[in-house]
Amino acid sequence: MTTIEANGRARRPRSVLARRLSASAGFLRAQPVVLAGFAILFLFVALAVVAALALPDPARVNPLVRLRPPGAEHWFGTDQLGRSTLSRTLNGTAVSLTVGALVTLATTSLGLAIGLVSGFVRWLDGVVMRVMDGIMAIPGILLAIALMSLFGSSIQNVVIAVSIAEIPRMARVVRSSVLVIREQLFVEAALTNGTPLGRLLVRHVLPNVAAPVIVQATYVFASAMIVESVLSFLGAGTPPTIPSWGNMLADGRQYLQRAPWLVAFPGIALALLVLTVNVLGDALRDALDPRLARRPRS
Repeated sequence: MTTIEANGRARRPRSVLARRLSASAGFLRAQPVVLAGFAILFLFVALAVVAALALPDPARVNPLVRLRPPGAEHWFGTDQLGRSTLSRTLNGTAVSLTVGALVTLATTSLGLAIGLVSGFVRWLDGVVMRVMDGIMAIPGILLAIALMSLFGSSIQNVVIAVSIAEIPRMARVVRSSVLVIREQLFVEAALTNGTPLGRLLVRHVLPNVAAPVIVQATYVFASAMIVESVLSFLGAGTPPTIPSWGNMLADGRQYLQRAPWLVAFPGIALALLVLTVNVLGDALRDALDPRLARRPRS
């Protein structure tokens, strides 16, 4: 089917993908903070790729250049073993992004499923939420340390430990939204027409909880990177051979007065990345919440 333009020529309708891409581009143009946040995230990803492909091995030791300050030869200086701080910092970006992405994926998937079922199936709500409350009663960092002490240090175990601590928070966000949505008329109409529960949740409920889930996912991403760094700093996170920012901060604290760049560069990178993700989450919340969009600006 075609449409007729003002000049009389026939114009083919755009595909669904083209319409969605156009709508996404329009959304980003209308939200400069969101666009800037995604641009900085893309920059961090690009730096991690460049570090893996072009920079020296972050584990290469050269005692002849140990504790060299930043300069033309070594932009970020070197550490106590002569390793490049620039290479280690940029390779640490990949570790933090990987942990953050995997934790966000696992937390969103499981938390979304638990929240949807708990919020819509009344007889499961009490049991499931009490289990979630029990997990949330334990401080997340202590729970992660306990799990890491049981299973050992590795990126995979860090992802599992942090995800277990974050899933209840995602589940509660989804459940609170579902409790409101299930009282809406379109849900009651779908139930009256005999719509199966699975189809009802996927086609009618899930699209209406997407906005708070996206916003919560950004906070989970930032929290996962912080917890990973804390665990690595305490010696309970990624193995010492992996150049994560937490490991770099732990190694550099012994040389803080003599070589402050060992702590400064990974610390600044971690703070900037977490700040970017948090600001991006706030901007997405403002853009996706219709109540905030309708609020007059002072």
